[in-house]
Amino acid sequence: MATLSLTPRDVARELARRYSTMTHDELDILESILVPMKFAKGEKILNEGDVCEHIYWVVKGLVRQYYYKNGKELTEYMATENTIFMSIESLFREEPSKQVIHALEPTIIYAIPKKELEAVAIKCVNIQMLYRKILEESLIISQRHADMLRFESALDRYRKLVKNSPQLVLRAPLVYIASYLQMTPETLSRVRTAALID
Repeated sequence: MATLSLTPRDVARELARRYSTMTHDELDILESILVPMKFAKGEKILNEGDVCEHIYWVVKGLVRQYYYKNGKELTEYMATENTIFMSIESLFREEPSKQVIHALEPTIIYAIPKKELEAVAIKCVNIQMLYRKILEESLIISQRHADMLRFESALDRYRKLVKNSPQLVLRAPLVYIASYLQMTPETLSRVRTAALID
């Protein structure tokens, strides 16, 4: 495996900074369960039918989460640096995933194995808090995306994505951005033009 730009300690510190303050000993414990992973562009991180056993943290790169419906790929989520992702239903039900996750760029990830995380969370209240905050964030992201699709116009959806996730807009292929925003590539093209004119 190639040298990673961040050490497990760096990642543990960043997770603690973002989700829950930790003691030195708790950082040691969190660091000990982190698993570095590296994926080439186009490589699958999770296949449909696999059980998701990890929560993932993106150190570098871009990943896409999608599912199949009527023979088409529908993008559910995309994640860039310093972002968590997982197939949440598969993770908690320990059932085969209906989703596929793959790397859109060469990607470096740290995986947090769910079983190990739960085992250490029982003993460490701050790691328990981190676990809860990660899940809360994941649910809020899902809810916000669902609400955006239900209640906002195509133009407002695109504007919100530009504001909240500028790296996605710059780096993800337009066909995936269109799918994520639930519009055709043609509609996205019109919306992008309208957003530039405003």
